Amino acid sequence: MNVRKFIAATARDALHKVKELLGPDAIILSNRAIPGGVEIMAVAAGDMEMIVHPPVREAHGVNDDYSVRLSSPAKSTQTRPGITPAAPLPPLTPRPVPQVDRPRASMQAEIVPAEVLDEIRSLRKIVEQHLAGAAWGESVRSEPVKTEILRQMLDAGFSPRFAREQLAELPRALNATQALAWVKGVADRSLLTLNAEDDIVDRGGIYALVGPTGVGKTTTTAKLAARCVLRHGASKVALVTMDGYRIGAYEQLRIYGRILGVSVHLVKDAEELKQTLFDLQHKHMVLIDTMGMSQRDRMVEEQVAIFGNSNVRRLLLLSATGRGDTLDDVVRAYNGPDLAGCILSKIDEAASLASALDVIIRHGLRLHYVSNGQRVPEDLHLPNRAYLLHRAFKDIPEASPHRLDGLEPGLMMASAGSGMVAAGGRRG
Repeated sequence: MNVRKFIAATARDALHKVKELLGPDAIILSNRAIPGGVEIMAVAAGDMEMIVHPPVREAHGVNDDYSVRLSSPAKSTQTRPGITPAAPLPPLTPRPVPQVDRPRASMQAEIVPAEVLDEIRSLRKIVEQHLAGAAWGESVRSEPVKTEILRQMLDAGFSPRFAREQLAELPRALNATQALAWVKGVADRSLLTLNAEDDIVDRGGIYALVGPTGVGKTTTTAKLAARCVLRHGASKVALVTMDGYRIGAYEQLRIYGRILGVSVHLVKDAEELKQTLFDLQHKHMVLIDTMGMSQRDRMVEEQVAIFGNSNVRRLLLLSATGRGDTLDDVVRAYNGPDLAGCILSKIDEAASLASALDVIIRHGLRLHYVSNGQRVPEDLHLPNRAYLLHRAFKDIPEASPHRLDGLEPGLMMASAGSGMVAAGGRRG
C-alpha cells in the first residue's frame, strides 16, 4: 500500500491534487497544517482494497502454503509538482497457514482485523468532515456571494447536485441580490411548463392520471373534466376509472360525473379499457382515473405497460409536500415514452416548492398544471412560473430549526459528494 503525501497552499488545492492522482475515492489518512500550507496523507482506494481483499495464490501441492501479497505493483516514480511520494508501507508477513479448506474471509481477518478497517473508515469520515469545514470556510472568504446563495438553496430544499449545477457559472461580480436573480433565471430557463396556447383541454385527447396514493388523482381528474366541460360542453367529455380496489373510488367519480353531466365508465383490465376507449373515440377528451400505487409496487410496471400499448398519454401527479428523494423514486417508477408530463398537487400545503421543482427540472418533465385546493374546478391552474420560482427560492427565517448554520452547508455538500467543498466532485 503506497501512502502519498500532498502539500499545497490550501485544503482545497490539496484535495484537488488527491483527486487528480489517486482518484475521487481516495482514502485520506491524515491532514495537518504546516508552515505555508496544508499536508495531507492519502492512499488510493485500490491500494486499500489490497488489504481488504488481498489476492490469494492457488496452492499447487499438498505441502504448499497460501501466499498473500499485500503490496501493490510498483508504480512510476514520477511525481507531480508539490507532491512528495511517501515510502511504501512494509509488507505484512502472514503466518504460514496449512492447506486446509478455510473460508477466504477468515484468512483476511487474520491479516487485517475488521475493527481496524472500521477505525480507518471512521478516521476517514472525521478527516473529510474536518476538511469540508475548512474548505467551506475558505469558500465563504473567497466567494461569499456564491456560498450565501448555496446556503439559501439548501435551506429552501434544493438538492446539493441541483444547487451545484445552477451555481456552476455564476459570475463573480454579482452581489447577493443580483446573484439570486441570476440563479432564478437559470432555473426559469430549465423549467418546462404548459402555456395557454398548449392547454390540453383545448387540444383534447385521452389522458390517464397516474401516481402514488394520496396525491389527489380523482379530484384532479374531476377538475380537468370540469375545465373541459366549461369550454366544450359535457357531451364532449367522458370519465373512465380503473380504480376498482379503493372503496368508494368509482362512486366518488360517478358523483362528479353526475354533477358535470358527463358519462363515467368502470373498466377492470386492458381489454375492457381498449373496448371502452373505442366506444368513446368521438369524445373530445377522455380522462382516466387510475388506482394509486406505491412507486415500489411491482404493479406499477404492469400499469405502465397497459398504457404504453395504446394511444393514452399519462400525466404524473406529484405532491409538492413530498421529499426530493421520494419524488425522484416516483418519477423513475412511472417514467416512460408515453408520459406527457406532470401535475403538481398540494402546493397550498407545502412550505417550499424547491424539492418538487428540483425534481421536475432535473428529470425534464413538462409541468402541465398546479393544484392548490379541493375546489372543482377553481383550484387547478396553468403554471405561473414567476410565482413558482418565488416560492421555491424563498429564504427561510433565521429562527427556523430547518435553517443550516455555520459549517453545516459545507458538511451537507461534502456528504453529497460536492466538488465545491471536497475532492470528489466538480467545482462550481
